[in-house]
Amino acid sequence: MTKHKGIKRHESLKPLSRHHMIGLHLALKLKRAGKEESRLTVDEIKQEATDFWNPNGQQHFREEEEILLPAYDQYAAIDQPEIVEMLLEHVKIRARINELIRSETINLDLMHELGSLLETHIRKEERVIFPMIEKALPEDKLKELAPFLH
Repeated sequence: MTKHKGIKRHESLKPLSRHHMIGLHLALKLKRAGKEESRLTVDEIKQEATDFWNPNGQQHFREEEEILLPAYDQYAAIDQPEIVEMLLEHVKIRARINELIRSETINLDLMHELGSLLETHIRKEERVIFPMIEKALPEDKLKELAPFLH
């Protein structure tokens, strides 16, 4: 049995990666919502989504969009397809999670869609976007960003 090593992440990006781990746990719960394998009720999952998003999820997106990507743009072309996809996914996730949180009724299809979208998005950021940023930004710039990423 082989043990999988975690992705090596620059110290300044670790707070975002830790939040990604929380997001992956939520994604799994959303994908399981209303199914036999779920240990939580749909109302509990909706509450977890609300707690994840307000305020930390919103802050996480803002830090990526307002701090991380402008720094990346100083050292590499920002109009990469991966970056465009990331930003479009941010819009979709915002829309879906706000719909979930504000809805009076439970929509299992929405929960499952949001769970899949969130999982795919986080894995892309960890496996593609963050490595692009770590490669492009010099060490001193990455260290400079650390106090602004939570």
